[in-house]
Amino acid sequence: MFRARTCMTILGMATALTAAPVAAQSQKKLPYWVAISKDEALMRVGPSMDYPANWKYRRRNLPVKVVELYPNWRRIEDSKGTRGWMHVRLLKEERTAIVTADMVEMHEDASEGSRTLFRAEKGVVGKLSDCGDGWCRLDVNGQRGYAPIASLWGATGD
Repeated sequence: MFRARTCMTILGMATALTAAPVAAQSQKKLPYWVAISKDEALMRVGPSMDYPANWKYRRRNLPVKVVELYPNWRRIEDSKGTRGWMHVRLLKEERTAIVTADMVEMHEDASEGSRTLFRAEKGVVGKLSDCGDGWCRLDVNGQRGYAPIASLWGATGD
């Protein structure tokens, strides 16, 4: 009896710990941004493992937009407009963006007149912070600079 109760308590705690990120995602206002959390992630045609995969992503931190919710599943849209379903454990709350311009100058400050620190090509992915007034700070493998929001997918002025 004691052993069964202990196992049930541990199982309940594990469920509560894994449910917290899912609950946080389901309370957000649609659409919202997340990033792919694994090196490989399958997009499916429906919200279940029973549905076939229609796309395989091979890029951790790739930004995706959540457009619909289903228990433990999120319908996402990528930068090309492709939509499908992904399990919540393949997504993380971290904000990232992908460069959509052919080349973007990364500035020291959020202004066109500030010093250019480096350039990022189309397809480069970085972690977002400090978005506002048409600019976002982007961290690309430890190099940080400001880019115009218009040159990034996954960035908004919020």
